[in-house]
Amino acid sequence: MSMLDSHADAIARPIRPRYRKYFALVHEDLSAIYSRDIHKWLLLAPLIGVVTGILITGVVLVILHFMWAYLLPFYYAHHWSIVPLTTLGFLMTGLIMQFLTPNPNQHSTEEIIASYHEHQGDINFRPFWYKLLAAATTVGFGGSAALEGPSIYGGGAVGSWLWSRVRGFRLTEADRRVMLISGAAAGMAAVFRAPLTGLIFALEMPYRDDLAHEALLPSLIASVVSYAMLVALLGSEPLFGFIGAGRFSERDLLWSALLGVVCGLVAMVFAQTFRRFRSFMINLAIPHTWKMVAGGIATGLCGLCYVTAYPAVSLMPLGPNYEAVKDILANSHPAGSLLVFGALKGAATLFSLGVGGVSAMFVPLLLMGGSIGKVWGQSVMHLSGVDLYAAVGMASFIAAAYKTPLAAVIFVAETTGGLSFLIPTLIGSAVAYAVSGEASVSADQRLHEVAKLSGPTGIRVRQIMQSHIVGVQASATVRDFFDNVANTYRHQVYPVFKDKMAVGLISLWEISQVPPERWSQTRIGDVARSEFTQITEDADLGEAVRLLTRQQRDRMLIVIGADHSPIGIITDSDVLQALEPGNTHPAPAK
Repeated sequence: MSMLDSHADAIARPIRPRYRKYFALVHEDLSAIYSRDIHKWLLLAPLIGVVTGILITGVVLVILHFMWAYLLPFYYAHHWSIVPLTTLGFLMTGLIMQFLTPNPNQHSTEEIIASYHEHQGDINFRPFWYKLLAAATTVGFGGSAALEGPSIYGGGAVGSWLWSRVRGFRLTEADRRVMLISGAAAGMAAVFRAPLTGLIFALEMPYRDDLAHEALLPSLIASVVSYAMLVALLGSEPLFGFIGAGRFSERDLLWSALLGVVCGLVAMVFAQTFRRFRSFMINLAIPHTWKMVAGGIATGLCGLCYVTAYPAVSLMPLGPNYEAVKDILANSHPAGSLLVFGALKGAATLFSLGVGGVSAMFVPLLLMGGSIGKVWGQSVMHLSGVDLYAAVGMASFIAAAYKTPLAAVIFVAETTGGLSFLIPTLIGSAVAYAVSGEASVSADQRLHEVAKLSGPTGIRVRQIMQSHIVGVQASATVRDFFDNVANTYRHQVYPVFKDKMAVGLISLWEISQVPPERWSQTRIGDVARSEFTQITEDADLGEAVRLLTRQQRDRMLIVIGADHSPIGIITDSDVLQALEPGNTHPAPAK
């Protein structure tokens, strides 16, 4: 070795440990930065966006550019055809959902929300194409609904399906929920050409007062990619683009807040009415197809009544109604015709989706609020250019009825191009959201996020259940209940039995509705609720938590043994005690 080589090696020896030290620091920083496996979403989210974008482009072309583009002018030219053709479309929807899907009442946005909360994002993909076909026959023939229903469902199902197909990403059950929401965001972004709306709506959708935070990054990427796929094929013009006034004053902000109060109250009434009507139709003991036929007739009559009463007005409360949104924003109409249009649009939506039509109601809510806002500007403010109040009404009504205030504001801004209306619509939406309280058109939305058990806990139901059951026989009278049970045990809810089998639940509130003079004649079985949930003694605690959180009230599970007879109960307090730090449980049986 030369003297020069020896000198260089002497210099390198102290430098190498430094390199190793700095490399270790860089590795530590990168490990912390990418601790959530962010890199996997850089690959999976674009894949979700591409597949969803192509799928939703097809949905838009079939329903909007082919079916409705042909039927709308035909309906205007031949009023007699509205009721029979709408009924025909609903008949086809009923047949598809009744005979080709496992549950005709499970579809669209509600299925995605329910899957997110209750099934770890798992969607049954077998009836996928049948449900998209049913959405086409619902909306394409005149059902008062929009395209976000099949788009959110389609994107969410794509995300859930891809979770089961990709390999090598170390995906967990929680990741499937994230991919479900990401697909839903991508579907919404594509169908309305509004990527930010898709992102915000998908994050707000599962809750009435919270966000699905964990899906933020992949939903953002999937929404942008899906939007890019659709605009590359159909163009990037805003869906409801129009030229607005562009300015507002301090006075407009105050009146926007007052308009938010009105929209919030009306939306609250509509949401509660829809929920009750939908529940009634689900429980109605007739075939699903006949429900759809009745809904088709009623929906068609709403459209026929309006075009007959207002033949000179270029509005019709049927179909996806994108053209009606542009019309309300850009043109003037008599206040009476707008109010009737909004009312019939609400009725048609009730009959279309309340009976089980396959889609959702984002645009119908938009139109109901837009009609109120337009009338507000014309009749209360006495303005000629009232597009500002139409936009505020649209955003406020969606915020109140769907419990998605941020998505409502962004949606109006993105789809109309009216960014200058951002502040007034935000004020109106915030007020409407607050005024409407907990009312929501969605039965599966939850109030807020709760702690989740990421997997099996190793704790069995039999280890934490209350084996001493305090119940009441269905044949007992209310008087017997108070004398022998309620005076001894201070519970809020009791299981009801017929001999040794559980048949329902009874709460003190329900018993309090019975007048005291009828206590001796009224039996517990007559006022008890037959809805209750059973769980096996070998089930994991995580399953008990899932079943308890899906209940709207009482939060009680009946534990059954091997012979299906009741052996105990589980309530929220039992679960909390089981999860309390330091609590120990017997090892589960092998």
